[in-house]
Order: sequence, then structure tokens, then C-alpha cells
Amino acid sequence: MEIAIIADDEKKELMAQFCIAYCGILARHHLCATRVTGKYIIDATGLDIDLLMAGGEGGGEQLVSRIACDEIDVVFYFRSPEPEVYARDNGNTILRLCDVHTVPIATNIATAEVLVMALDRGDLNWREAYHRK
Repeated sequence: MEIAIIADDEKKELMAQFCIAYCGILARHHLCATRVTGKYIIDATGLDIDLLMAGGEGGGEQLVSRIACDEIDVVFYFRSPEPEVYARDNGNTILRLCDVHTVPIATNIATAEVLVMALDRGDLNWREAYHRK
């Protein structure tokens, strides 16, 4: 599966902890992340992650493009709940495109744990059949 990882500054540590906890599962999939988040996770876990541009340099837009082209199967996007961060990010576009393209997305640790366990059980394998259409 193709998994995208992104985290606002306030959530990078939590994302790294999540990736440490589920490193064994995540390592079995192809991962991409925005540059700063990806480097943070690589340093913490040693996972092999394709790095996109930094979020402020277009990494969010790269992710949006991959979602729109059906190149992403799952998104882990830990967002800041702070109104000023929430208002300025392109997270709403990511959320909308995940809805349009039927891409499961986790925006918090609880949902991320549900999705990663579903990955481990093979519950999301329908995505592979979906892409073969």
C-alpha cells in the first residue's frame, strides 16, 4: 500500500511516536512524507520514506496531486487543532480529495491506530483491487 504521512509542527513528535510504535507494520508498505515530518520519522525509526518537499515549499500540494491521481491508499495526517493553524493549511483540500477518491485518512492518534491495525489485518486490501479498475 502507498501511505502518505504528514504532521503539523505541533504534532510531529506524536507522529514520530506513532511510527515508532507501529514501525513493523509501516515497514511493509511504501511510505512518503513531507520533508520535515519524514526526516523526523526517519531519525526516530529508520523507516524507508520517500521525502516530498517541505510543507511550506509545496509538499502539501505534492500530496494533494498524488491523492488526486489515485497514487495514495492511506493518509496519516496529524493536524493541529489550533484555529490559526487550521485556517492557513491546505488540510481541507487533502480531506476533500480523500473523500472524493475514497482514501482512508486519520487526523488523530485514535483513528491512526484503527487504520494501522486494519492495514496489519489486510482489511484495506480492497484498495489494490480498486486501483486495478
